[in-house]
Amino acid sequence: MPQLDTSTWFTTIISMILALFILFQSKMSNHSYYSNPSLKTMKLTAHSTPWEKKWTKIYLPHSLPLH
Repeated sequence: MPQLDTSTWFTTIISMILALFILFQSKMSNHSYYSNPSLKTMKLTAHSTPWEKKWTKIYLPHSLPLH
């Protein structure tokens, strides 16, 4: 039975890693990154809702009468 010739494996693996590295670098060089986010002042807007003007009584479940 003939043996497997592994003499070219090193060259094949190294060339594959080199090709993948070059491909990855070319893909990353075309990618545009966003700049660092800066702090922005947030303005709080006051919403006028109808229930803010009315008084409502909140009943807790434990304060309700038992049936």
